[in-house]
This record gives sequence, C-alpha cells and structure tokens, in this order.
Amino acid sequence: MLQEAELSCEADSENYLGGSSETIMYYIGLDVHKKTISYCVKEAAGHVHREGKIGATRGELDAWIQTLPQPRMMAMEATIFTGWIYDHLLPHAEKVKVAHPLVLRAIAAAKKKNDRIDAGKIADCLRCDFLPECHMASTEIRDRRRTLRYRNLVIRQMVQMKNRVSGLLMESGVSYDKQRLHKMGYFSELFSTNEEISDSIRPLLRLGREHILRGQRLDRALISSLERDPLLSERLRRLRTIPGVGPITALTWALEIGDYTRFPSVKEAISYCGLCSAEKSSADKVMRMPISKQRNKHIQHVLVEAAKLAPRYSHELALLREKEIQRGNKNRATLAVARKLVAYMLAVDRRKQDFVPAEELAAKAVA
Repeated sequence: MLQEAELSCEADSENYLGGSSETIMYYIGLDVHKKTISYCVKEAAGHVHREGKIGATRGELDAWIQTLPQPRMMAMEATIFTGWIYDHLLPHAEKVKVAHPLVLRAIAAAKKKNDRIDAGKIADCLRCDFLPECHMASTEIRDRRRTLRYRNLVIRQMVQMKNRVSGLLMESGVSYDKQRLHKMGYFSELFSTNEEISDSIRPLLRLGREHILRGQRLDRALISSLERDPLLSERLRRLRTIPGVGPITALTWALEIGDYTRFPSVKEAISYCGLCSAEKSSADKVMRMPISKQRNKHIQHVLVEAAKLAPRYSHELALLREKEIQRGNKNRATLAVARKLVAYMLAVDRRKQDFVPAEELAAKAVA
C-alpha cells in the first residue's frame, strides 16, 4: 500500500505545479482557420482533457473560454487570423504563444494530418517546451504597421496605373516625354493640345489620371499621420539623422522591427532583414547559398533601395561601396551598404541618441 501511494504521488507530481490541486496547468493548442478553430486541452502528463471545434468569432471564443479549466497556457500557429485571436485570448491565459509556421511544420510533420491532430501536436509542443515561438509585436505596433503596408499597396496600384496610362499612349502611337508624363502640368497640356490622342482612349486616360492623383493624396495622408504619431515621432526623428535614411526607410524600420531589443546582435538583425545568404554546411565543407527567402520582405526591399542612394550622403558608405565594387560585384556592394545601415539604425535605437558620423567622432577625440 505504501509503494502504491508513493507511485501515485509521483504521477500526480507530473500533473501539478507546486503540489496543489489549485496549481495544475492546462496546455491548449489551437489550429486556427478562417471560420473554425480546432482546440485540444491537455494536462501536464499529456492526457487529453478536452478537444473539439468552435467558430472563429469573438462571441464563440468568449463562451468557450468560460468553460476552460484554469490556469492555462495557449499556443497557435502564425496565420493571417492570428493577430485578433491573440489579442482576444491574452487576458484569459497565463501565456499565449505564437509558433513559427515553417519550423512548426518541420517538427509536426506526419503521414496523417487533420485539424484535430494539429491542435494536439501544438499542445504537446507547448507542454514539452518545444514550441518554436516567434515574436509577436504589440497591438500598437501592429496597428500602425497595417497602415504602412496599406500605403505600400496604394503605391503599387499607382505604379500599375502609371504603366497602364503609358501603355495606352504607346498603343495609340502618341508621342510624349516619358520623364514628364505624370507631372500635373505636362499631362494636362498633353491631354488638351495633342491631336494624336484619339477619342477612344481619352476617358480611360482621364480615369487613370484621377486614380493616380487620388493615390498620391492618400499616400501623403497616411505618411503624415504616421510621422505625427506620438508613439513613433521621436524614434523617427533620431533614425532620420542617419545619412540616406528618409521617412519611408525610418517608418519601415520602426514598424517592421518593432522591439529592437529582441535582436541581441547586429548579425541577427541583418539575417531578419534578409541581407545575408543562407548557409549549407556538411563536415568540413561550407557552402554559401543565394540570399535566403526566410526574411521580412518589406524591410528588405526598402533597405536595398535606400542602400543605392545612401553613399551619396555619406563618405563612409561611399568608401564601403567602392571597396566592394573593386571586388567586382555591384549587388554585393549594395548589400554591404544595406548591412551597414542596419548597424547604424540598431545603434541609434539602442543608444536613443542622434547619429554622429565617424569623422565627427574622430575629430572630437583629437580635439
């Protein structure tokens, strides 16, 4: 009897945190979809406490939460629907974690796969502390980042419409100045005085021009609202003291990086921005692959474009670019400048001070 009691205590110790029935922890895995959420509730020992499926609405989530045991931890895979569910569940659990979908797929690969099994595997990863957790930005940053990405959509549509307007003129054999076409005065003059423009394309050209002007007004309004935001204004001001960093680069860095303290080193920030190649090593052989696709594509694009202009405003960046060009690769030079910009911006964020060029620091040291 004594031995059975000891074994019972050992088994109970796996399910309880601290030895009290009030401190048992439940681990909940969620497999999130557009209309439904499959869930699996497991105890610390791995026993399934409950599993099922609910609708992906706030009302059904509230009703479901009231039926769950406490205390609890929750985990889900990162999807387009994760943000609002994460915010909604955060006050109702000890912790809510979001898993990296690429790494989680490698861990949970199986021959048989369905929503119920996926929810159970997420719960197991959470229970065993094997969950490949990814960073979840604060609600404030995510809201402002959504605005910036919407602005990027507006810009893409503007470019498409500009190309469509140019295409209409070329299809009709109209002569025009490519560099000045989309400027207000030149387009109005061309539209009213050029007899080569046929009546069949005039309504389309007018609609295209209105679409472009509307996009320009919306672009200015979105950027202005973000620059005036109290949460971002001071950080943006410091970032813009770096040569070659304009309003769009500063905004993209602040909102895509979010919390800069999550990068303990510059190398990790460079990797996140997609400015380094993938590595494939085996035994004593080390092979460098092309630029990895595992990156934040939004900030990568902006940094590469900024790196093409930054050497015009910084002697140090110009020297770096020339040094890499002498090695025979302009693309490598652009990436080197982009990596240096990442180091600059990370340093400015960490020190919370304006950027000071190396030449000025050296002059002050001599003085």
